[in-house]
Amino acid sequence: MPNQQIARGVFLAAVALFFAVNALRYPIGTLAHAGPGLFPLLICAPLLIIALATIVQARLADPEPLQFSPRNIALIMASLIGFVIASEYVNVTVGIIVLVFVAGFAANSYSWMRNLKIAIGLIVVAFIFQRFLGLNLRLL
Repeated sequence: MPNQQIARGVFLAAVALFFAVNALRYPIGTLAHAGPGLFPLLICAPLLIIALATIVQARLADPEPLQFSPRNIALIMASLIGFVIASEYVNVTVGIIVLVFVAGFAANSYSWMRNLKIAIGLIVVAFIFQRFLGLNLRLL
């Protein structure tokens, strides 16, 4: 049976490399005048480091069997679809709340207080993106 930690590290590395390769198709620019490829590349570097650390740590620790939960996968997919629908027809704030509270059912224990804190944190981040980066988000 495959090791869950190694599978997690390989998946993270694959995602990081996929986005890094695609980021290199765009001009990188400099830190003073960033190109469209700089931000994805800067995010991919730490993600790749985390993936490699996960793989190394998995080789040193006892293996954990890889398990899939179709229920949890369905809940995560439903939360993403709910986010898109709520954001389209109401606003992004409601979409974030739907996303967090539906995805929360995939956790081992459901905590509405934890979900509320996560939703508030994500709404604050969305507000910062709207206010300081000029993104066109319909928060209200």
